[in-house]
Amino acid sequence: MSPPAQALVDDRPRSGRPPWMEQPSTAAQIARLTLFIVLGVVMLFPFVYVIAVSFSSYKDVIGGGLILFPQHPSLEAYRTIFRGGIVTRALLVSVGLTVVGTAVNMVMTVTMAYGLTRPIPGSRFVLGLVLFTLLFSAGLIPNYLLVKQLGMLNSYASLILPGAISAFNLVVIRQFFMNLPQELLECARIDGANELWILLRVVLPLSKPVLAVIALFYGVAHWNDFFAATLYLNDADKWPIQLVLRQYVLQGSSLAAFITPDPNQAPPPPQTVQMAVVVVATLPILIVYPFLQRYFTQGVLSGAIKG
Repeated sequence: MSPPAQALVDDRPRSGRPPWMEQPSTAAQIARLTLFIVLGVVMLFPFVYVIAVSFSSYKDVIGGGLILFPQHPSLEAYRTIFRGGIVTRALLVSVGLTVVGTAVNMVMTVTMAYGLTRPIPGSRFVLGLVLFTLLFSAGLIPNYLLVKQLGMLNSYASLILPGAISAFNLVVIRQFFMNLPQELLECARIDGANELWILLRVVLPLSKPVLAVIALFYGVAHWNDFFAATLYLNDADKWPIQLVLRQYVLQGSSLAAFITPDPNQAPPPPQTVQMAVVVVATLPILIVYPFLQRYFTQGVLSGAIKG
């Protein structure tokens, strides 16, 4: 072996692994930890600020400046928004829309995805139509005219039915179903099971990770959706919490007309009321999210990777 070649061999890592798989140095670990800490502080800062302002009193807000730890904490902002009724009603509307909408989404998506895995005549054509919607959509005006012609304006059906099936989620669930052991399904058919029994008793129990992830996707989409409510709901009593959040926090509309003031106490500052609405609108989905996060990798990757 020539000396240059021998030198190249001697310069390789002793473990035989590529350089990017080697144990990082102490300086690299410190730099990585510092970067993660900085990013964590940047991401947590808005949450801490919003929560701190929502619990602040008039004495904390009147002085101005940045509030991270209120010196005179108070729950008056939360008492005020729940005393008026509009936030409570909007929360109930959002919870109902999320639960019912997610149930409708899952039933229609799962049944269609399972049907597209069976050798049914025309299934490939239907799958092509589904994939076509990933690239092209009707647009805002045609969708509005369709909802209007179907008589769903100013009703909760307009927030659920137009998006009952997501093409992306359908493709993920269908691919997950196709990766299941087909021998197991054939054994169930030999035993006399029909397709509905196989779907309910065999396929769905094996698909809990992907179903949990897709249900979370649908639920978060329903909870955060305000644009459809802006288009289709004319009655303020039917508004979900996100539309209330947009109307009274982002656009600065006053909640005074919908809040019953407490005669024994001075009204809280508008800033604290706005931040309290933000917390109330964000907290429910943050509580549900961690319980389903462990299914993300197993559910999404299993349904998205073929083989």
